[in-house]
Amino acid sequence: MVSNERPIRLLVLFGGQSAEHDVSCMTAAHVLAAADRSRYQIEAIGITREGQFVAVDSLSEIEPGAEVKALEPVGAATQLGARQLTAQPDDPAQQVVVLPLLHGPLGEDGTIQGLCELANVPYVGAGVLGSAVTMDKAMAKTVLDAHGLPQTKWKAFTEADVAARQQEVIEEIETDLGLPCFVKPANMGSSVGVSKASTRDELTTALTTAFRYDEVLVVEEAVDAREIELSVLGNDNLDVSVPGEIVPGADFYHYEDKYHDGAAELIIPAELPDGVTGELQELAKQAYRCLRVEGLARADFLYEQGGRGALINELNTIPGFTPISMYPKLWEASGLSYGDLIDRLVDLAVARHQRRSSKRTTARS
Repeated sequence: MVSNERPIRLLVLFGGQSAEHDVSCMTAAHVLAAADRSRYQIEAIGITREGQFVAVDSLSEIEPGAEVKALEPVGAATQLGARQLTAQPDDPAQQVVVLPLLHGPLGEDGTIQGLCELANVPYVGAGVLGSAVTMDKAMAKTVLDAHGLPQTKWKAFTEADVAARQQEVIEEIETDLGLPCFVKPANMGSSVGVSKASTRDELTTALTTAFRYDEVLVVEEAVDAREIELSVLGNDNLDVSVPGEIVPGADFYHYEDKYHDGAAELIIPAELPDGVTGELQELAKQAYRCLRVEGLARADFLYEQGGRGALINELNTIPGFTPISMYPKLWEASGLSYGDLIDRLVDLAVARHQRRSSKRTTARS
């Protein structure tokens, strides 16, 4: 564990320019409320929808449900540039760690992580490559396929491809994947832009919806399966939580279910046949490693009981930390409290930075 001789300067980044801006703010509100003020000198930095960095001085005004206000100037808040991330503390010996809570593009996709690498500061979560690959569903599925890990049938299409041969693409989807199917933007999370299509007309609309958010989309076969999630924590040595099951309140687990109406039922731990929990935990570790993830991730599975068994759906490298979010709830059920989880993540960030800093970036001695 990092020394507690002086508080760690913890820079909490939230908001951002993606469609998941509000989700990020909700996550930040709860993380800020739970962080140990005796261990951390916390600085909250919001990023507006337009990409401006805003220092939020009064943390007491960041409360659950006030996610949009969290990015308005508060008190003596000032407009900042990205250099705020790299500003040296008054005490050069003070440890600085960045905690990105930016869901979706321009935050979870390796961009902020790259900024932190250039600034040579430790940050929580996956690195540039792991963040970028895992964020892009099409690329992540390609990597998982290359490693022989089980998935549902899927196809990826570019916007240009669909524009050039839309009817052919629709026929290809219907033939190879069948209807109904799910259509998702490749680089988006929290079910933003996701549609279930049961007819050709619905499929056409779903393609248009997904392309509002990205130039690449993924189409997946619909399966009769249980939705199982596990939380993973670690760099080299991995810990995996007990599994949890999501019983959606609607046709599928969508944005409103996750963050607003709370209609979905979360069952922790999930009731699974003998041996399945261990299988899921091992698959979660394999996916985590082959996608080059470090720090944390939530591993999402579809469990086709009586069929193909466990199928990896995706890994989320910056999962939500709201009160109804699976990632912290699974760790709580596994014996790790919310506050201790934050501490573990910060420790993992520092340990990785120290390890990577020992490697050369030049041939010179």
